Amino acid sequence: MDSIDAILFAGGLILLIISWVLLLVATAKRDFAWALCTLLLPPLSYLVALFRWNDVGKEPVLLAIGGVILVLLGI
Repeated sequence: MDSIDAILFAGGLILLIISWVLLLVATAKRDFAWALCTLLLPPLSYLVALFRWNDVGKEPVLLAIGGVILVLLGI
């Protein structure tokens, strides 16, 4: 693994963690049950966020997509 690959991978993981925290905060403001779902099942909560784009906001989803792209480029 080159240093560029490691930087891309680490940057992608950081973006994914930030998007998860933003999604957790947004769902906690909306409903406690969805906050627990986000805490325990992050992939499912991203799927729900795609369908409830207006409720959650687009920032967590776009950050997660960017994070996944960086992780895939870093592999």
